[in-house]
Formats: sequence, C-alpha cells, structure tokens
Amino acid sequence: MSNPKHELLTPDSCTLILIDHQPQMTFGVANIDRQLLKNNVVGLAKAAAVFKVPTVLTAVETESFSGYLWPEIVDVFPGHKVFERSSMNTWDDAAVKEELKRIGRKKLVIAALWTEVCLTFPALEAMAEGYEVYFVEDASGGTSVAAHDMAVQRMIQAGAVPITWQQFLLEMQRDWSRKETYDATLGVVHDHSGAYGVGVEYAKTMVHKMPQSAKSPHVVAK
Repeated sequence: MSNPKHELLTPDSCTLILIDHQPQMTFGVANIDRQLLKNNVVGLAKAAAVFKVPTVLTAVETESFSGYLWPEIVDVFPGHKVFERSSMNTWDDAAVKEELKRIGRKKLVIAALWTEVCLTFPALEAMAEGYEVYFVEDASGGTSVAAHDMAVQRMIQAGAVPITWQQFLLEMQRDWSRKETYDATLGVVHDHSGAYGVGVEYAKTMVHKMPQSAKSPHVVAK
C-alpha cells in the first residue's frame, strides 16, 4: 500500500491554515527572531496565493486580547473571511471544520502561533480524524525554544510532517518550465528568501542583463 506522505504536495492536493498570526501572540514568541518569523509567514501566504491554494485564516479573541491578523497577511488575502474563535484549539471551532470539509482536501498545511498550543492541538486532532498534517516549522513560533522544540517532536511522533515555508513554495512550483507561475514564484523568492533572493537578482542583472528590480509585483490571492 502506498504511503500518502510520500506524495509531493501540489496546489490541487492541500489546504493552508494560518492560525493566530496576531500581535499579542507575536509578542510571546521566543524561539525565533520575530521579524524573521513575519518574513516567513508572509512568504508562505504569498506562495499559497500564487498557486491558488485554498487558505483558511483564523484568529482568537481579536478585539478582547490578541489584536487583528497581521496586515501583511490581510493584504495577500483581501476580503478573505477570518474565522474568529474563543478556543485556543482551532479544531474546537465548528465553522473552521465545516470550511475544511467544504474544500474537501485531506492534506492540511498548518502554521500557527504558538507552536505548543495553537499548532499542536489542531494538528493532533485533525490527524485523529483522518487528515494528513504538514506543519510549517519556520512559520510558527513558541514561547521558548524548549516549548517549540518539544511541540515539534510531539507532532512528528504522532505522524505530522515538518516542512519550511520555502519548501512549500518550491514544492508548488517544482518545474521551472511552468511559466504561468514562474515570475510570481521568483518574486516571492526575491522578497522573502534572503541570500537565495539576492542570487536570483544577481543572475537576472549580471548574467541575463535584465533591468534591476527594486520591488517584485504585489502578490494577492485571486
């Protein structure tokens, strides 16, 4: 019997869930530089937008405690519904689960703040209900290095698969002959992939003699 975890992710096979990337949750992150975290999450969101991966946005106690989703995420998904919750556990929210059922995909790619709570809880319960979970380690953050690392170990032992945001982007593109997403993929790389993005800019200008680009096209979900 084939193992579904051996399959590469594709734009048609997965749903992205972004959980609680809000100011108050960000303040508590201590395992990763918070500016790097924001870069990674926004890069992940743009990757989903480029490849039209269905994306569920959810937030907890927005006006009473946590604050609004980062505006950079909202910019990528203008007009997108944000599922508001009171529970720390997204899997307690019937509306979110109903939306995932409506989308109808078994592979869930999840990033959340915090790793040990808002990522681990739904990851474990989603797997118990038959979903395959891929969690984006560098687009999630915990309240300490130990809290993040132990949560990661717990999810892996339970069967979840760790990935990174750039892996997700390149797994979606996979083949540079896919010209319909080529420029947008390189735009995300240019803006969010650090040294790799610098290398892309160098190759364009110095090897291919293309004009220097100060800013890549703005990526929004369509």
